[in-house]
Amino acid sequence: QVQLVESGGGLVQPGGSLRLSCTASSFTLDNYAVGWFRQVPGKEREKVSCISANAGSTYYEEIVKGRFTISKGSTKNTVYLEMNNLKPDDTATYYCSTDPGLMCTSRGFHYTRTDFGSWGQGTLVTVSS
Repeated sequence: QVQLVESGGGLVQPGGSLRLSCTASSFTLDNYAVGWFRQVPGKEREKVSCISANAGSTYYEEIVKGRFTISKGSTKNTVYLEMNNLKPDDTATYYCSTDPGLMCTSRGFHYTRTDFGSWGQGTLVTVSS
């Protein structure tokens, strides 16, 4: 399994920006579709965005479309989530994941959890004035 580490979270004012990183150790992410999820205590984890293995396709959930941008870094072991115009409702712990059950196309972000998926520990984003 790929080991993933998220970073880049923090406290930001409404309207501000953050860039989250998802870094894989010992593996490149070239062969993996990667998804970003977020979770608020007491609520289910929700999908945010995904990028296909070859980075040819990306998808954004409606709640973040137009504000967030997902990309794969040139080092091939990092996926970024650029978040702009942040809102208080974006406050959550953000996780990245690879999983054989994760499929990303320009039409949708499909996820079925398997026993072979990898998750990071999460990074907390707090949007507050």
